[in-house]
Amino acid sequence: MHDQTIVFKSSDLQEQSLGLRFDLPQLGEHATGFVIRFETKPYAYVNQCAHMPVELDWNEGKFFTVDKTFIICATHGAQYAPETGRCIAGPCKGKQLQPLAVTEKNNKVTIHLDSLVDALKKQSPKT
Repeated sequence: MHDQTIVFKSSDLQEQSLGLRFDLPQLGEHATGFVIRFETKPYAYVNQCAHMPVELDWNEGKFFTVDKTFIICATHGAQYAPETGRCIAGPCKGKQLQPLAVTEKNNKVTIHLDSLVDALKKQSPKT
């Protein structure tokens, strides 16, 4: 069984700076997620473009556009609103990143994978 939370120190997550990546073995051997800070709040997503199944960052942790206003896919330039993960420009328009629940308390950012695990259980065939 995999851990259902991932915890980082709040101080490691800087405003509109590098995102923090983490493994998501629930989705496969090479699947990752990431958390960013935007307008003081943390947001976490599965690290996969809504257009094609590729990771968003080609330089590890670089998820923001040059002006730091959107998350960008380094492969095709798709842009996503940091607060919602909704694609606002590029080939994925109208789609969105898969969000992960995140909270911040007592100087810790916690990513909660319960909803991801529950969704995977619903998708797997019953035996």
